[in-house]
Amino acid sequence: MSSQTVALRNLLPFLHWWPMVNRENLKSDLMAGLTGAVAVLPQGVAFATIAGMPPEYGIYAGIVPAIIAALFGSSWHLVSGPTTAASIVLFSVLSSHAEPGSTDYVQLALTLTFMVGLIQLGLGLARLGVLVNFISHSVVIGFTAGAALLIATNQVKHFTGLAIPRGSSFSETWIIVVQHFNEANLSLVVIGTVTLMTGILTKRFLPRQPYMIVALLAGSLLGVLLSHLNPQVPITTVGALPISLPPLSSPVFSLNTFRELTTGALAVALLALTEAVSIARALGVRSGQNINGNQEFIGQGLSNLFGCFFSGYVATGSFNRSGLNYASGAKTPMASILSGVMLPPILFLVGPWVNYMPNAAMAGILFLVAWGLIDLHHIAQILRSEPAERIILITTFAGTILLDLEVAILVGVFLSLTFYLARTSRPRVLFGVPDPQCPIRSFTTEPYVTECPQLRIARVDGSLFFAAVDHVRDALQQRSHSAKHLAIIASGINFVDLAGAEFLAQESHKRQQQGGGLYIIGAKDQVWEILTQGGYLETLGSNNMFQTKGVAIRLIHQRLNRQICQTCDKKIFLECHGKSYQDQIINNFPNT
Repeated sequence: MSSQTVALRNLLPFLHWWPMVNRENLKSDLMAGLTGAVAVLPQGVAFATIAGMPPEYGIYAGIVPAIIAALFGSSWHLVSGPTTAASIVLFSVLSSHAEPGSTDYVQLALTLTFMVGLIQLGLGLARLGVLVNFISHSVVIGFTAGAALLIATNQVKHFTGLAIPRGSSFSETWIIVVQHFNEANLSLVVIGTVTLMTGILTKRFLPRQPYMIVALLAGSLLGVLLSHLNPQVPITTVGALPISLPPLSSPVFSLNTFRELTTGALAVALLALTEAVSIARALGVRSGQNINGNQEFIGQGLSNLFGCFFSGYVATGSFNRSGLNYASGAKTPMASILSGVMLPPILFLVGPWVNYMPNAAMAGILFLVAWGLIDLHHIAQILRSEPAERIILITTFAGTILLDLEVAILVGVFLSLTFYLARTSRPRVLFGVPDPQCPIRSFTTEPYVTECPQLRIARVDGSLFFAAVDHVRDALQQRSHSAKHLAIIASGINFVDLAGAEFLAQESHKRQQQGGGLYIIGAKDQVWEILTQGGYLETLGSNNMFQTKGVAIRLIHQRLNRQICQTCDKKIFLECHGKSYQDQIINNFPNT
């Protein structure tokens, strides 16, 4: 592949997945896109209401942003649009500046969306997508499972008809359900249950059919039937939606406005990126896809920059729509593009008929989505793994349920980073000597092997940086304080910073004063570069740097105290017997 082709694919990332769009995949994407377009109609209205925006703006935010994010993002299944978390944060940022729902409020929302897009695009172009690497697998699994329970919990009021106040927490919602379950609307429970069971059975026995659309139709027809049979029982529906294409719009380009919204824009941008990348990673785990964090940042930034000019407020990855997209069998980002393209005509055709779709039926569908997001297999694996991963999983899961969504993610990332730093700050330090039971005298760390009284040989596996210096110094001190000579096998050291280089220089100087020395064996090029550029080789001595253990031991042995060697009965090295490594190889393998 030519460099021009690679550059073009990096500039236009949809060229990477375009070859996957064949007849079979396009059919799957079409059905998934249609399902997503139908599902976003009621959700968009609800999210816009939460954000303090006119209802139709929730629909607009699911058209252009979804298409742009699919074209320029990296995830095959992530669907961008309005979300609960982004809507709540947007409302909290703007409600103090203008009356929610007013023209001024809408203008501020569009301006905030423009600023969010700029921040996200800037982070992506600055290649800061590497931050996504700190969202560990356990964070993603725990966050996904917790979010799935939140999705289901948020639909309980529609499933049961109980009066649950808006903004009720996870625990408050279920306390109300348990205490007042006898007051539930039986008709709504039946509609939701029939929708749920229809979806499960259709998926099980008719896998080629769009089970979610089939389930919605079954729930809607049952709702109409029950309304006619018992008109006195209220069955709330989604309601007719406004029919219009997203009008062109423009942010307010005012320095004063930008200054007022800067802090809020940064908070919303980081939340939206964290949410989008977390969802992309979660679905990537399930689909076996690697997510490019930088490209995802760019895709999200462009989606908001374009969206604010088409009456769309802040959009990000949607758990509901992305989970639905994956569960509906989407194969490529064409599903998200088709969903955005089909949304306007579906709005024209279905908008008035959505008035007959019970909220309980939509709740049943979202129950299916929530169940599909809980990865029981990987949860069981993590719970059987090391304690650190279990702590990250459980903490992230609990935080998602009990704390704000963005706080839970940050807590999980912080824990991952903490455990990562704890591991990297304690590199493994092993002391070894030639094994007399091995024909070629391979090095061993077995405790039964006697060590040389003058020379200790240690292997350091891990980066030697500022946080690891104390640990390595203590480990070397405990085992090598009685020996004046110390050889460090550095082939396992991938990185040395200035603190690490300074530590090596100090250790070398100390041992030289004692009449011994510090020797580095098998250092990598990057380590050599740091030691050379910092001038540390002058202290270490280039004659104390070796490429192989055999050469190192032969030369170091010549520098040992002869008087001690004459009275020593350990005879650790071949050189102690007047032999060399090459002699031993020839004796044991004469044909080599």
